[in-house]
Amino acid sequence: MDSPDPSPAAGLLAAYDAHRAALRRFLAARSGDATEAEDLMQELWLAVHAGTSGPVSNPRAYLFRMANNLVLARRRAALRGAARDRAWITLRHGAVTEPEDDTPAADAAMIAREEAAALASAIANLPPAAGRAFRLHKFEGLSHEQVAQQLGISRSGVEKHIAVAMTHLRRALADDDGGLR
Repeated sequence: MDSPDPSPAAGLLAAYDAHRAALRRFLAARSGDATEAEDLMQELWLAVHAGTSGPVSNPRAYLFRMANNLVLARRRAALRGAARDRAWITLRHGAVTEPEDDTPAADAAMIAREEAAALASAIANLPPAAGRAFRLHKFEGLSHEQVAQQLGISRSGVEKHIAVAMTHLRRALADDDGGLR
């Protein structure tokens, strides 16, 4: 008898199938376009089938985070494309005399806020010791030696805690982008 596929991708596939309608509604609301939502659903399906993640404790939340990251990545790409087009027009035809639309600036501000929130969340979820060392060093501006004295550990211990924090943050932010960076 064949046993079900125990891979993390199999769990995400099952969650994708179970939450497909909710994911589609979410993507339509976030993108503002049902056609774009369908395209994003296909991208999400491909990302789930790629199965590059490890075990996921909450597949539903993970899928919605992936979906949100796909929307953000598409907005970033659109902003880059618009900037590239403006630069090309300026280079080709001189300064553009018609007023620019504020929408890209609003999108950029929204993306920046969402990225800042993701970073704040990742910092809040650092392991306790690594989080204390990281905050003292990065936010309080203390040297590794000063952090070591304040925490009562060796300088090497501080360096290890900060390395753990940086690794955790890199992973959290890479997961936040759905692996799209």
